[in-house]
Amino acid sequence: MSLSTADLPIVEFDDSREAFIEPSMTTTPRDVAECCVPCFFLDVVEKVAAEHDARIVFENRWEDGVHKLYEIDHDGKRVAFFQPGIGAPIAVGLLEEVIGVGCSTFVACGGCGVLNPDVGLGHLLCVESAVRDEGVSYHYLPPSREVVADRSVLASITSTLEQREVPHTVGKTWTTSAPYRETRDRIARRREEGCVVVEMEAAALMAVAQFRGARFGQILYGGDDLSGSEWDNRDWQRKEQIRENLFWLCVEAVLAL
Repeated sequence: MSLSTADLPIVEFDDSREAFIEPSMTTTPRDVAECCVPCFFLDVVEKVAAEHDARIVFENRWEDGVHKLYEIDHDGKRVAFFQPGIGAPIAVGLLEEVIGVGCSTFVACGGCGVLNPDVGLGHLLCVESAVRDEGVSYHYLPPSREVVADRSVLASITSTLEQREVPHTVGKTWTTSAPYRETRDRIARRREEGCVVVEMEAAALMAVAQFRGARFGQILYGGDDLSGSEWDNRDWQRKEQIRENLFWLCVEAVLAL
């Protein structure tokens, strides 16, 4: 049986600005840094918080525990940071709350699988656009194949990396909520449409930022390799120095805004 778009709940976009539960019902604005780094590396978040006497400026309890928004001073400026969970639904929920608290400019750092063999382990990818192969972004923006990054944030990111002479690529990512359904055919199709890497959150985070009027950009570092005939983990989650360096590059880029 063939289906029309009318049969697919995911494309039933509702342009109402007010939801039944708004972030303002769970958060309140407060004195917090405008600039923020959502960092997917919990080890780095905990290390920076401990070594730099981070202040906890907001915390909220979800069923999986307490989520904390930290703040530190860096080069005379305030910058916030937090770990946004893994996967688009929780990442967007936490970003909604952080925006509700008062942060408005974001440069996120995370890892990704690579679809192009030229992207080496640890190589940086500045997200220019994302294929919306997850579900969350469709609740924030009308249906479309891709979501495009904020140009001002992308410019700050690339400028920071160029000034630091850090090798990087600007390109398209594939955002999916089903890492165990990244089939060979699907990988080939995404590569053909220009996707360089794959991850689980970028499209959704860019969508909610656009909806809320926040500025958002993201840097990913090349992790496991999906470009060959067999998956290569490349032990990518143990690259502590790459991950910490990337966090501080994101701090520099967001503060430049």
